[in-house]
Amino acid sequence: MLGHLQNIKARLRKRAGLISVIRAYFDERDFIETETPIVIKAPAPEEYIEGIPVENGFLRTSPELQMKEMLCVGYEKIYQIGACFRKNEFGARHCPEFTMLEWYEAKIDYLQLLEFTAGLLRFAAQKIIGSLQVEYQGQAIDLALEPQIITVRDAYKKYAGVDVAQISTEEKFDEIMTSRVEPCLGIGKMTFLIDYPANRAALARLKPDAPKLAERWELYLAGMEIANAYGELTDPVEQRKRFEKAQAARTENNFVPYPFPDDFFRALESGMQECSGCALGIDRLAMIFTDSADISEVRVVK
Repeated sequence: MLGHLQNIKARLRKRAGLISVIRAYFDERDFIETETPIVIKAPAPEEYIEGIPVENGFLRTSPELQMKEMLCVGYEKIYQIGACFRKNEFGARHCPEFTMLEWYEAKIDYLQLLEFTAGLLRFAAQKIIGSLQVEYQGQAIDLALEPQIITVRDAYKKYAGVDVAQISTEEKFDEIMTSRVEPCLGIGKMTFLIDYPANRAALARLKPDAPKLAERWELYLAGMEIANAYGELTDPVEQRKRFEKAQAARTENNFVPYPFPDDFFRALESGMQECSGCALGIDRLAMIFTDSADISEVRVVK
């Protein structure tokens, strides 16, 4: 352990600088930094993410629901950097405890949020490495280039030769994404994978002019997902239906049952302003900026 800490000292210094720079980007744009509870009563019931039970609740899988309660009482520009926890997530890019940057802004759509996020990465790269040209594991990434913006439908067709509409199960969708689509994203420049099928909407609203698609995008660099964003769903009736469906899927998969997030729904039913939000993995972005192949190289782990 002591040897590991010594070996990653320079990377941890750069990671600390990254977090400071991120704070500066948001603070300069009049966001309020928030800090919501780490132990919560009820996580959002996502079908494939397992929370960690503790006394009096669960370790949060994200601060999403609590930050949205703030939006419901009038906060318009908020961000948070903090620890999140997900059970049984291990690997070069996964850790049961990780650091999330999450933010929300009222009165912007998910494509405006995309531009804001590209600006964040450019700002951070310039401050941390002094250039918009990044080398990661032998790949050159030019953040100065206009990002590739590609729909899920077009990406599956281009990189996997598959029509998304013909994919029969969510498991098959994920398998194709992981093995054939993701490795082709973020090559040489930022890639934003946008407009997910409606059944992959999670907490995103559906597109008004194309209700079979969700206002959702993910950001990739060098084949690695860095961020996930939504034009946020504000309809409590639709959100309740989605949560109930997710709860049923969790039960079928023998996941730990969650209490229903009543506090969140009371806030949502009082009215939430139109907004967009994004969750970005600090550890993964630190991996990119330090040319680290494994998440253990940019954070202290057991």
